[in-house]
Amino acid sequence: MILDGKVVASARKEELKKVLQEFPKQLHLAVILVGNHPASRSYVASKERACHEVGIDSQVIRLDEGITTGELKEVIISLNRDERVDGILVQTPLPDHINEQEILETIDPSKDVDCFHPYNVGRLFLGQPIVQPCTPKGVMEILRYYGIEVSGKKAAVIGRSNIVGKPMAALLLQANATVTICHSRTQNLAEEVKQADIVVAAVGKPRMITQEMIKPGAIVIDVGINRVDDPTTDKGYRLVGDVDFEGVKEVASAITPVPGGVGLMTVAELLWNTYTLARCRS
Repeated sequence: MILDGKVVASARKEELKKVLQEFPKQLHLAVILVGNHPASRSYVASKERACHEVGIDSQVIRLDEGITTGELKEVIISLNRDERVDGILVQTPLPDHINEQEILETIDPSKDVDCFHPYNVGRLFLGQPIVQPCTPKGVMEILRYYGIEVSGKKAAVIGRSNIVGKPMAALLLQANATVTICHSRTQNLAEEVKQADIVVAAVGKPRMITQEMIKPGAIVIDVGINRVDDPTTDKGYRLVGDVDFEGVKEVASAITPVPGGVGLMTVAELLWNTYTLARCRS
């Protein structure tokens, strides 16, 4: 079974559109884009389109790559004070000279749509989240939409980033899965992964997870988005996941494609987080 992120994201946005029709104000999401990174520009454009689809007012603040940490903090502080703003997102990665953690900690936790502020991360790991990080939340919504039971299952999360790996493990644990986090120092990675009923790959290495690593009948969620050279395409490259899709689909019972899988859910859940924060502050 192909776990189609486009179908689930569309359903989530339609659901939110109906909710927002009853909400007493139009939501406002502020997105800060520093520099001219092509992938970041593309991500921000997709977020703008998604906001427009559901009726959220989206403001993109484009800043020069040479901005200092202090100057960027002042922009965020101004948005923190602006009562019209319901959510603030700083598009990462930031230029190397900017202290990314300091910037993320400047965002008011009540406007932190990415759930990157230590306050919101702490609540997440206590099992008392106000919002949840967009990508892991999107994964859980895909599993829910397709009626995939998590409770009691063994889950392997491959990758331990603060953005995906760690919060993904927390959400699976809160859904009563038995969770193993695998990473670059994990010994016998293939053996660890093959024990899992649910595999979430988030390492950023193209086709790292192969057919031989997957337990027959497992659910495979591919979070990775990697560019690989392909001279047969107009762009000269194509997007692939962390999972060898063609091989793994022969043994998995369900799998997300790349593109068309988790990435679309990340944007959909960003919109839901904007609404959740607005509702909590109203």
